Amino acid sequence: MIEFNDKQILILQIAEKLFAENGFDGTSIRDIARDANVNIAMISYYFGSKEKLLERLIFFRSQDLRIKLKNLFEEAIDPIQKIEKFIEYYIEKIDSNRNMYQILHFEITNKRRAMDLEAFTEVKKGNLQILEKIINEGQQQKCFKTNIQVPLITPTILGTYFNFVTNKPFFENILGLDSEDKFNSYIKNELTNHIKQTIKSLLIYEN
Repeated sequence: MIEFNDKQILILQIAEKLFAENGFDGTSIRDIARDANVNIAMISYYFGSKEKLLERLIFFRSQDLRIKLKNLFEEAIDPIQKIEKFIEYYIEKIDSNRNMYQILHFEITNKRRAMDLEAFTEVKKGNLQILEKIINEGQQQKCFKTNIQVPLITPTILGTYFNFVTNKPFFENILGLDSEDKFNSYIKNELTNHIKQTIKSLLIYEN
């Protein structure tokens, strides 16, 4: 786990905001230093480069999820409950950090630059390992199917969430979500429950 001091956290928060608003290429270290009210040398000292700053931003926003998932596996609850909590934790984390995921999506799909996103890859691998442990536990207890494509579970969760958020005006219209509070509440409740039902249908034997 990487520890960040207050000044580093401020820089990361400002960088996240500017990257989301202006893109990675459209944001300079000078811009970040100006808005964070620090000098450029301090950013270079803490992070080295803009690319390394992005890597640290990934760790900053994702390491608490990793801890929650590790603790989840140790909880004295059945594998089905663990899967439900796994989904809740993922949706909560993504929904509260939409800016960061907007940045990552742009960088991953950006063909102009081969960006080193090794940090993000390692985070995803760690989370996948925990999910595999939960599913293996369920298989040993004979409540989960054996022919599960575990690496596709998380993309199914994320794909449903991002489709909903990307098409926000459409869903606001057809679902009558006429305020930001209603939209966010729908994500927390109805959308999360829909994703749970979808994932459990992939994992659990039919009665």
